[in-house]
Amino acid sequence: MNFINLKEAVQSQFDTMVGNELFYIKTDKDVIWNLYLDSFPEGTNNIYRERREFDCNCCKQFIRSCGNVVSIVNGELVSIWDIDVGGHFQVVANALSTFVKEQAIDNIYRSDTRVLGTDRSHQQTDDGVIKWDHFYYKLPSKFVSTEVGSFKGIATANKEILQRSLEEISTESIEIVLELIAQNSLYRGEEHKKTVQALKKAKKGCESKSGKDKDLYLWYTSANLKEAGRFKNTVIGTLLVDISSGVELEAAVRMFESKVAPQNYKRSSALITQGMIKKAEQKVAELGIEDALYRRYAVTEDVTINNVLFADRSAKKAMGVFDQLGETVKDSKPNLDKIEEVGIKDFIHNILPKANTLELMVENSHINNFTSLISPINKDAKPILKWGNNFSWSYNGEVADSMKERVKKAGGNVDGVLRFSIQWNDGDNNQNDFDAHCIEPKGNLISFNNKGRRQASSGMLDVDVVSPKGNVAVENIIYTDKNKMPNGDYEFLVHNFSHNGGMTGFTAEIEYEGKVYSYTYDRNLKNRERVSVAKINFSKERGMRFISSLPSTESTKEVWGISTNKWQKVSMLMNSPNHWDGNETGNKHWFFILQGCVNPDKARGFYNEFLTNDLLEHRKVFEVLGSKLKVGESNNQLSGLGFSSTQNNHVLCKVSGNFNRVIKINF
Repeated sequence: MNFINLKEAVQSQFDTMVGNELFYIKTDKDVIWNLYLDSFPEGTNNIYRERREFDCNCCKQFIRSCGNVVSIVNGELVSIWDIDVGGHFQVVANALSTFVKEQAIDNIYRSDTRVLGTDRSHQQTDDGVIKWDHFYYKLPSKFVSTEVGSFKGIATANKEILQRSLEEISTESIEIVLELIAQNSLYRGEEHKKTVQALKKAKKGCESKSGKDKDLYLWYTSANLKEAGRFKNTVIGTLLVDISSGVELEAAVRMFESKVAPQNYKRSSALITQGMIKKAEQKVAELGIEDALYRRYAVTEDVTINNVLFADRSAKKAMGVFDQLGETVKDSKPNLDKIEEVGIKDFIHNILPKANTLELMVENSHINNFTSLISPINKDAKPILKWGNNFSWSYNGEVADSMKERVKKAGGNVDGVLRFSIQWNDGDNNQNDFDAHCIEPKGNLISFNNKGRRQASSGMLDVDVVSPKGNVAVENIIYTDKNKMPNGDYEFLVHNFSHNGGMTGFTAEIEYEGKVYSYTYDRNLKNRERVSVAKINFSKERGMRFISSLPSTESTKEVWGISTNKWQKVSMLMNSPNHWDGNETGNKHWFFILQGCVNPDKARGFYNEFLTNDLLEHRKVFEVLGSKLKVGESNNQLSGLGFSSTQNNHVLCKVSGNFNRVIKINF
């Protein structure tokens, strides 16, 4: 057996492999060279003069440079040593092949030189010239690069981003987007169809693989797709990631459209697909809960006395207990200087049991606290809510809890250390463009000019509404890292960037480490006017301290039949239904049902965050369904003010009974 047989067999194998992409495995170059030398059977690689016969620098250079080269064929590794040569050279080739294919791929193979090894060399001896053959191969030009390091860096990034794309993007989101494109519900969606189809193919190919097989698949697919495999970094990829991570479909598509659609674009098609609807219908039928989806405003007769913390005599009579009392006379807002302050729990345990009547001073800052209790039309319907009973609620502006929920639905982050959110267009049909601003301690301004760009302070504006189109609009600034926030003064402002018709003020929230501070500004903003909501001082050691903020307003408004800044009689006080009958599911709310309080609009009957876990798989359909199956208008309803345990707030309460006093209840 002559060495030239081994040389030609390796060259022939190389010729076969270069028809595919080449990779190299993770190993030390000296390890594979030493393995080559040590694999010869005893007596087949003897000392020739000073070194072993097959120990030469030319062959060493070849094996160190490409002895670990492989290709991927049908999901399996193929090495340059997968040859049929026979004799003791077969033993060497088999050892090298086994070793190479046991390792993981390191990267795509590229060489800075086209010629690998040396074809032949000559040695002058006393007996004449000896010709030596060595490992040798001339690479096709496509495997040669003058910038190998840069190429490998890009190849590694392509593979890693492909892997994250396949892990972070769900099959369900891919199917949803493809169906939205098919039904023309996604602006310029057809342009992205091939990208989504390629992602679907890659996702399907990867799903059944794990461990080394998965890694081979990722390298093979990434080498074929190159930068096109960076799915999650594309504009359509951001939509897929958002849907996969649980962002509501409307909000996810709205963020997508803000990147690709003109500002006057308005989508005409619903953002749910026939496939999604069919699956949701099957689940509803399986659970037998269709009746529970049809809702109405709850009335006094729906509520049992066990779930009411307080009821005046008119409410008790409706529940079959006592006679009705007369109206309580309304009077002006009291002086706050000498009013007793108590927490809501203290109020319920120590003051409420002795009270005969309650009245609340409804302030303008409570506008977003107006809420209604909702029940199913069919009292015997199976429960669809997490807490067992079928009662839900809806706050003014159709949110489950607060401005915070609306920001979340718009795609904003509400889970940081410090949040500043604004809201406008509460019932006013206009196009005014308000902007949330924050001036940081060193003068840096966070605004629409740097939307979506995280600042060194960790602050960022992540929701920017340019044209409300008559809808309630929000903007949001969030700080996510307390350690990155510089000490000093921060000022939060609202800027009327563009006055486009209609007059409106705004509401705002500042939240710091879970405590929420709410503000209402009733005066109409002029074009380019900027209003300071609050100025705070922040330090990492002491936290947040208010320097100044908007004063409370005294103007009177009419909301749901209730005049603000006047005493309003409470007919009932109750916990939110998720805390009835011993349940403690989610955040607690306290509902003060007010006499004469009537939501004049059709309210949302349920929210996704209320639904049982059985229905969450179909949340996108139920999000649309909830907006369509609204509660019908009714003058007979349980509505009033609601206060969440997650927000700092207060209300003045006039208590009459064995004593008469005004108390400030803190939440």
